[in-house]
Amino acid sequence: MTTPQHALAGRMNRQTSISPTPKEAVERRKVRYRDLLVLTLRVLVLVVALGGWELAARLRWIDPFFFSMPSSIFAQIVDWFEHGTAQGPLLLQVWVTLEETGLGFIIGSVAGVFCGIVLGRNKLLSDVFSLYIKIANSIPRVVLGSVFVIALGLGMASKVALAVVMVFFVVFANAFQGVREADRYMIANAQILGASRRQVMTSVVIPSALSWILASLHVSFGFALVGAVVGEFLGSKQGIGLLISTAQGAFNASGVFAAMIVLAVVALAADFLMTSLEKRLMGWKPSRQ
Repeated sequence: MTTPQHALAGRMNRQTSISPTPKEAVERRKVRYRDLLVLTLRVLVLVVALGGWELAARLRWIDPFFFSMPSSIFAQIVDWFEHGTAQGPLLLQVWVTLEETGLGFIIGSVAGVFCGIVLGRNKLLSDVFSLYIKIANSIPRVVLGSVFVIALGLGMASKVALAVVMVFFVVFANAFQGVREADRYMIANAQILGASRRQVMTSVVIPSALSWILASLHVSFGFALVGAVVGEFLGSKQGIGLLISTAQGAFNASGVFAAMIVLAVVALAADFLMTSLEKRLMGWKPSRQ
């Protein structure tokens, strides 16, 4: 029969067995302290930058007509949320740009990964198409944006096409290099053990290139966003790029900065999601201190 004393002793033993050692407790306190320090410094930098900007504009050290000020930018964002923009509700403009960015990112990433893996594993195809890829990559994206607007119109297709081009070459280069950097000894050992070409590809080559590919996705989403906004800037009916173009035409510096802040928030949210996805997919890798 279990007495209350025995039950209490058991709970104390379980707590003792899972409690951290003094060294681990010290390390955890150091990590928490550093995270708090980083957060504090980030907030301090933001406050100093925005406060200095506001002060310089109010004291006329800089011309607020051209450089605006944080209070005016905040008021512009609030006005867009409450009364909408000239093209419609602000959230609709954000959604249009996000839709174009997402489609361009997905199509460009899938195409870049596929072409990078295929050309990375086939030297003949790599030698044949490398010249044409270099030529296509050397064409300025703004020129392609103008061509897409003329060919595909002012709708979503031209923005998605430009976003695809912006993403494709970044992802392709990383996937290609990641496949080329795959461990030759691991590939040879897998072949000796009787692995088929498909098994070598899925079990050795692609996992080896995964870190390269995921690293490119962090950058490529930003490029997709830039492609969508530039396409809207060149010609569109809706979107954040059109907001920037309209504000620029009206010499509304607050509107330009407000649209930039909205873009920054979208980019940060996307980067957070990409980081979370990378941690899930790369959980097998040992963490680097």
